[in-house]
Amino acid sequence: MASFSIIITCYNHKAFIGDAVSSALAQTHPAGEVIVVDDASTDGSREVLEGYGDAIRFVAIRDNGGASAARNHGAAVATGDFLAYLDGDDVLQPWALQLFSLLVDARRPKLILGKLSWFTGPVSSLDKSVPPREVCFVEYETFMKKDRNYRASASAMVIERAAFDDVEGFTSGAWPLDDADLMLKLGYSGRTLGIISPSTAGYRQHAENTSRQVQKLIDGVHWLIRNERRNRYPGGSACRFERYSVLGGIVFFWLRKTLRLGLYLQFLKLLAGGWAMVLAAILRRCRVFLRGRRPVEIVPVPAPSA
Repeated sequence: MASFSIIITCYNHKAFIGDAVSSALAQTHPAGEVIVVDDASTDGSREVLEGYGDAIRFVAIRDNGGASAARNHGAAVATGDFLAYLDGDDVLQPWALQLFSLLVDARRPKLILGKLSWFTGPVSSLDKSVPPREVCFVEYETFMKKDRNYRASASAMVIERAAFDDVEGFTSGAWPLDDADLMLKLGYSGRTLGIISPSTAGYRQHAENTSRQVQKLIDGVHWLIRNERRNRYPGGSACRFERYSVLGGIVFFWLRKTLRLGLYLQFLKLLAGGWAMVLAAILRRCRVFLRGRRPVEIVPVPAPSA
């Protein structure tokens, strides 16, 4: 049976980190270990984490190095066969690890794409009352073969440790799109399962969300485009169309966002750099429409023991 390491990264998440850790400790399928990496928080997060004692493996980083470095630090001390990441302001659904374990036992994937639910306010506002009776998923030969939307998030990815090591983990300094960059690096690592339902994690919406830092995210999209043009992602020229189409989905999202926000100069710059990728994404979407999507498969979830 495969083992899992839940890796939670925290930077000034005092108001939220308790919920994140508690959600990891409350899994119906116990984790091999819960690792919490505090990236030199200054708001009292460390004191909250020290209160969990031996229930977690607490790693305190002296100097802030950013999310990518913190996630790699967690992986460096992890002992599990699979790494399940969680941001310090998000939470895992109680059944998340059970679903991941079922899928690993059934298909032995390199990568599992979880499903997020968005919530605001207390964790009680996230629907987690009814345990699922089944998990619906789609299987792909590799991540690059996916035919459904997936919003890259550290809280919605489970990675085989060997595959993570093969691509040398998260790219240092890549924040805030280090998660999308990692997916591209893992693009041809092997079997990928995308969960359709139920959700596996709750993404908390609050004033400090990374998604609100529009300019940094736009800069991150340009950085992804430059990486592709410099041949930093696997697959070579034979797989360029697939990589372009995946990147094109990201570029298209931010083109729409810049228009809605009235950032017309940013729109033009992004269009100039990524128009070929957007075209590839449109062509791929048309092909999927004509051929149909991969079928959804179902695995029953055993009822919890009395």
